[in-house]
Amino acid sequence: MTVHPLPFGVILRRWRERRRMTQADLALSAESSTRHLSCLETGRAQPSRAMIGRLAECLDVPLRERNTLLVAAGFAPGFQERPLAELDAAKAAIDRVLAAHLPYPAFAVDRHWNVVLSNAALPQLYEGCAPDLMRPPVNAMRLILHPAGMGPRIVNFAEWHAYSVSLLRQQIEARADPAIQGLLAEIRTYPVPPGADGTFDASQRLATPLRIATRFGTVSFLNTLTMFGTPSDVTLAELVLEMLFPADDETVEIAKAMTGEQAGAP
Repeated sequence: MTVHPLPFGVILRRWRERRRMTQADLALSAESSTRHLSCLETGRAQPSRAMIGRLAECLDVPLRERNTLLVAAGFAPGFQERPLAELDAAKAAIDRVLAAHLPYPAFAVDRHWNVVLSNAALPQLYEGCAPDLMRPPVNAMRLILHPAGMGPRIVNFAEWHAYSVSLLRQQIEARADPAIQGLLAEIRTYPVPPGADGTFDASQRLATPLRIATRFGTVSFLNTLTMFGTPSDVTLAELVLEMLFPADDETVEIAKAMTGEQAGAP
């Protein structure tokens, strides 16, 4: 079956509606007129490359989708998409960040939450996970929440599940990605493990920790998500670094024990 690409005007209108902007709002932000914007959306006028850039900036369109807008208007893509291995400076920077975060876990994920780089810290956290979930590409969302992954050992599963669903919904709101929509639908079907603690005192917390039961005891991590600023490559624009930090002294001590065991292993 032949799939015909959407016209520029249709794509533009969908992005405008997704951002909940009127034609007047967008025209004002892009230093254009409502009439011209209406003509662009209906196909009665063709945009310049500069106009596409202004519209995409006002609509906060991701680089991958900006290329789609450019191609739909008859222009060549404006942003390259190179493998991470070819982005020498960026990969070296990520490797340094991951290594500096040892002995705590840190990894880089793509737009679908597949792990592309990791510091492989504390392998004891992943004990008991099904082998197929550990085969590349490892999906971080699936590994943590899946009933055959870490799900049964996530002490505050309900909290972390709600947090993960919120992240995926934000992604879908930003861009309608079928893969993320499928991942969200899958994660929503995961059962709450027996004995999972779904209660917490929000007044006593600055952030929701990820609490994992291990044979060393329960560890508690706070996570941060970091993106590259002002990227000009699609691959780099879609990379996110996730780093786990110990949320209490007990986790620090357990991590030391895990690291010692790992160092002494044959």
